Amino acid sequence: MLVKTTSLAADAAVETLKAAIESQGLRLVSHINGQANAAKLGVTVPADQILEVFRPDFAIRVWKACKPAGIDIPLRIYVYEDERGVRVACRLPTEVFSAWGEPALSAIGVELDPMFRAIVDSVPES
Repeated sequence: MLVKTTSLAADAAVETLKAAIESQGLRLVSHINGQANAAKLGVTVPADQILEVFRPDFAIRVWKACKPAGIDIPLRIYVYEDERGVRVACRLPTEVFSAWGEPALSAIGVELDPMFRAIVDSVPES
């Protein structure tokens, strides 16, 4: 798992990550804002947001390589706050896809890993 503590506030980290996702030619499939959802219930929680990231052409390749591996896409980037500060975490695609033992999936992971590293690296480390 790739984990980084950032000096940015959670919302600023999310905006930086969104721009990096686009710059890597990937797409934001979904933005799940746990803290905003908790606020709707009148509860304040530390940062807790998930960015689901992928692209249709990669999805088609995953399905062709191993249809059941579709459960693992889109891939996720997690922005959360703990006692150490705001953190950005993701399982690299090679890590996610290795569980399937399918060489074609591993190749897709190798192709995607540098993109996900660049996205996480877009936020400054504290």
